[in-house]
Amino acid sequence: MPEPITPQLLLSAYAAGVFPMAESADTPGMQWVDPHRRGIFELDKFHISRSLSHRIAQCNYRIQTNHDFAATVTACADRAETWINDEIFALYLALHGTGHAHSLEVWDGPALVGGVYGVTLGAAFFGESMFSRRTDASKIALAWLVHRLRAGGFSLFDTQFLTPHLASLGAIEVSRSAYHKRLQAALNQAATFDPPGYAPTPYLVRQRKIQTS
Repeated sequence: MPEPITPQLLLSAYAAGVFPMAESADTPGMQWVDPHRRGIFELDKFHISRSLSHRIAQCNYRIQTNHDFAATVTACADRAETWINDEIFALYLALHGTGHAHSLEVWDGPALVGGVYGVTLGAAFFGESMFSRRTDASKIALAWLVHRLRAGGFSLFDTQFLTPHLASLGAIEVSRSAYHKRLQAALNQAATFDPPGYAPTPYLVRQRKIQTS
């Protein structure tokens, strides 16, 4: 019988450079993926366009972290095609319970309108999925997330694949070997998703300035 997938095994997979995907929400089991080309954000090169800067400045939304992780994953899976099945959903909930999975959420009043979630290990953040129910809500989430990761000392933001949406924000593609070198370096560093004294404001996020109180 195949070895059951546990949260610890999943973390070991991330440390080895692979991540899980299911064929669909209704397909049991999962497959391990290690792409030949890997998408990443270089954290100091995240691109904030004028229009995105304006939306951040409007400050119409409330940004929270880990307020409703389960709802964030559910929203990410709520699409015609998804790789998040029940087993993967349960594994990420378990990782969240151990402090290894986090969500950054965009709220409009009581409504969750955008967000992103991923896994942390060392100084690496493995972005898993994001969603948007308002114009640019996922971009706003990514801008706030990148700012937080920089403040927390992260050195790698893995996006798994490069999409046109991510490329417009500055994501790039690197070879598998280059990714694994970056990964090993990040795993040997320490970082925190909740840096002490971290008090972000829309102005700081727009200007990419890091300030702790």
